[in-house]
Amino acid sequence: MQITVHRAAELARVHRTIAASTYNAARLLQRRSRDGVAFVAIRSMQVLAVISADEFVFIDSAQRAWAMLAWDRFDSASRVSLAQPIEHDCVSYAPGATAAMLRLPSEFQRALLELSARCRPQQAARVLPLRARRD
Repeated sequence: MQITVHRAAELARVHRTIAASTYNAARLLQRRSRDGVAFVAIRSMQVLAVISADEFVFIDSAQRAWAMLAWDRFDSASRVSLAQPIEHDCVSYAPGATAAMLRLPSEFQRALLELSARCRPQQAARVLPLRARRD
């Protein structure tokens, strides 16, 4: 699937954090995808999230070709634990994006959990035995 997303002028840039579970689930979906980009429908808000290696872009269904807001500049390298929240910039491109910012983290997490439950690998995991080193 290919989507072209346009951006209006940046209206606001806010430094925020997201839960590690949200970030980790999004990255897992993105890395499992064939093209390195994952699409997550946030039905409760009528928003499509486009997850790429650099950023998460959120598109409102009313303005399909225009970014409503984006999360970028993730600072995941500085975290000490995989459970630590991730700092990032939240960039608004539309007037309604400020209100969406308040609701989006929880709704995005819910949509990620629903999608990842449907996209689980079909094979059961196997534990491989470790072999002793021969010197």
